[in-house]
Amino acid sequence: MRLHFSLLAVFSLFVSQCHAGCSEVDSLTEAVAGEGFLLGCISCKKREEVPARATVDWHFKPMGREEFRHIFHYDHPVADILHEDFSDRLEWRGTLNGDIQMGTVYVNNITFNDTGTYRCTFHRTLFLPLSPELVTVEKEVELSVVGVANRELTDVISEIMMYVLITFLQLWLIVVLIYCYKKIWDEHEARQARKAQAGQGESKDNCDGVQLE
Repeated sequence: MRLHFSLLAVFSLFVSQCHAGCSEVDSLTEAVAGEGFLLGCISCKKREEVPARATVDWHFKPMGREEFRHIFHYDHPVADILHEDFSDRLEWRGTLNGDIQMGTVYVNNITFNDTGTYRCTFHRTLFLPLSPELVTVEKEVELSVVGVANRELTDVISEIMMYVLITFLQLWLIVVLIYCYKKIWDEHEARQARKAQAGQGESKDNCDGVQLE
């Protein structure tokens, strides 16, 4: 889960800086008590070239309740926390201009009472050539809170593959070192042999030049 959380956080930062790369990715749905959680909500414009302005509202319906509570409102650059249960716990992590396409918020210090349904609502005004057009988009996130993170199968497989790769690279490095050492030693032996042969040839030449009296 931590791996997916990191990827979503990086992706969220990328989208907030570059609308051209906007892609609607679903939010994670499992949080760990005592930790932070990124509530994802992305609504991409159909036509990027059309200027627009949007506001974002978050509502929360606790598990077992019938009504939603209005907990957060963002109208760039002002963020308002509207419910005391989330006081000082919500942070805006969405688009940092008025043309909002990512309405992500970060919830600090998750508790079991945060289990329930979260509704993200975009109120977008498209400034078309003839007249402005109002568009409303709603998305919901069913959040469950657990005491300990459940490791997903993909995370386990990724970790196993990482250790296998590290082991393989270590063995490959040992083989390369042995090969290089052997090659250097063979070259050293060959040089020594050539020097010995050269020395024997020089000694023979010197002997040939000696005249017996």
